[in-house]
Amino acid sequence: MTITLDGSSLTVEKLVAIARFNEKIELAPEALDRIKICRAMLEEKLANKEIMYGTNTGIGEFSEKILNDDQVKEFQKYLIYNHAAGIGEPAPIEHVRAALAGRINVHAHGNSGCRPEITLTLVEMLNKGVTPVVCQKGSVGASGDLAPMAQAALLLMGEGEAFLNGERLTGQEAMRQAGIEVPGLQARDGLAAINGSNLLTAMSALHIYDMERFIKQAEIAAAMSIEALLGNMKPYNTKLHELRGFKGAITSAQNIAKMVEGSDLTTGKMKTKVQDAYSMRSTPQVVGAARDAIAYARSQVEIELNGVGDNPIFIPEDNLTLTGANFQGSPVSLPMDMAGIAITMISVLSERRLNRLTNPALSQGLPDFLAHEPGFYSGLMLSQYTADHLIVEQRILSAPASIQSIPAAADQEDFVSMGMNTALKNGQILDNAYGVLGIEFMAAAQAMDFRKFTFGRGTQKARDTIRKHVDHLEVDRPLYNDHNRMKALVKSGEILIEVEKVVGGLG
Repeated sequence: MTITLDGSSLTVEKLVAIARFNEKIELAPEALDRIKICRAMLEEKLANKEIMYGTNTGIGEFSEKILNDDQVKEFQKYLIYNHAAGIGEPAPIEHVRAALAGRINVHAHGNSGCRPEITLTLVEMLNKGVTPVVCQKGSVGASGDLAPMAQAALLLMGEGEAFLNGERLTGQEAMRQAGIEVPGLQARDGLAAINGSNLLTAMSALHIYDMERFIKQAEIAAAMSIEALLGNMKPYNTKLHELRGFKGAITSAQNIAKMVEGSDLTTGKMKTKVQDAYSMRSTPQVVGAARDAIAYARSQVEIELNGVGDNPIFIPEDNLTLTGANFQGSPVSLPMDMAGIAITMISVLSERRLNRLTNPALSQGLPDFLAHEPGFYSGLMLSQYTADHLIVEQRILSAPASIQSIPAAADQEDFVSMGMNTALKNGQILDNAYGVLGIEFMAAAQAMDFRKFTFGRGTQKARDTIRKHVDHLEVDRPLYNDHNRMKALVKSGEILIEVEKVVGGLG
C-alpha cells in the first residue's frame, strides 16, 4: 500500500515500511500545493532583494555576506560541495531511505521554500530505489545532519554516488538508469535539502522500532529464566504494579504473566521461595522503566518526523521569513541517549539472570553451568564471559552524546547536539543487546530441558523455537556458532512472532 507523506501523519511504523520494506510513497496533493505557494513567496522576496539567510546570504559564520544575483544562482551548488564532507563507510541503505522520507515530510509542510521539483525528485528516488551513498560519520546534529544530507543532495545535481539494484554507481548513472530527471539546484534548493536532523532522526525511528521488539523478547527470556529457576509468580501480578502506577511496569508484568499461563508454577504445585532475587522479581519494574523511557523517545521522534526542521522557515500566510534553530538535534538526541541506556539496563538484568541459571549456588538445583557432567564438561560457563564482554562495551557506549558538544564554525555553531553519535552508538548497543539476550535465551532453554514439569504455553513455544536453531548442549562443543545463531534469531524477532501466535499479542 502506497504511503502518503503529508507532513503530519508519518509514524515510526510507516518509516520502517518505507526504509526497510521499500513501500512506495506519494506526496499528498495538498502538500504539493503548499510547496508551490511557498516557492512563489520566496521568489517574490528574492525579486524584491529581501535578505534571507542561506538564500541570498552566506551560511554559518558567513551569514552577514550578501550575495549578488549571479552568486545566488551558483551558491547552492558550492554549499552542497562544501558540506558533503563526511567520512567513513556508507550508511546502511535503510537509514538513508528513511532520511529522504523524513526530508520529504518536512518539505510537505510548505515552509522550506524549495522548488517542488526538488521534493518530487526525492519521491522518485525512493520509489525507484536510487539511494545516495552517504558516509556514516561527519554530522554534529546541528545545523542538522549537514554532511550526510549534502552527500545525498549531490544527486540532485547528477553528481555523487548511489546504490541501485545492488550496484554502486555514479549519481549521474543511477539517475539515468532509473529514468529520473536531474532537477539541478536554484536559489534555496540546496539548503532546503539538507538543513535538518533527518538522518539521526531516521536512524532513531528505526532503532525505536527494533528496541520495542527487543523489549518484548526480553520479557519472554525473563519468563523462561524465571520458570527454570522455580520463581515465585506473585511479583508478576498486575495488581501489584497498578498500585504503583507506572504504565511500563504494568505492561511488563502482564506480558510475563501471559507467558507462564498454564505452568505448574502458577498452580501452587511447586515449592518456591518466599522472595526471589531482584534480577527475577524486579524484572517488571526495570523493564517497565525502559518501556516508559522508550515510549517517551518514540513520542519525541514522531514529533520531529512531522515537524518543520529547517532554517530559515517561510510562512506564506504571514508573508514572513523566520530564522532560528529548528535543525537542532537535541530534542531527539537527549531522549535517544536515554533509550540506549534503557537497552543496556535490560541487558545487564538479562546477564544477572544468566548468572543465576549457571551458578550452582543460585540455580535452584540445576546442574553446575548447565553441564551434563560438571567438571569434565564446562557447559555454558564461557557463554557468560561473552555476555559480560558485550555488556561492558554497552556501558561504555551508554555515556550520553547529547552533552558532548564541541563548538564549530568559528563559534557561530557553539552548541551542537552530537545526535549522530547517539544514533550510531545506539545501533551498536542494540547489536550487543541481541547477543546478550540470545545467550540468556540459550541458557534458559538449556535449563528448562533439565526441569520436569509443565511450562507455560508461551515459554514452551519460545523453547521450541530456539531448538529449531540451537541444539541442547549434551557434550561440550565450540559455542560461537550457537551464540551467533541466537543473536541472529533475536534480531529477526522470530521468537516473538512464534510466541504471539500462541499467547496473543504482547503489550
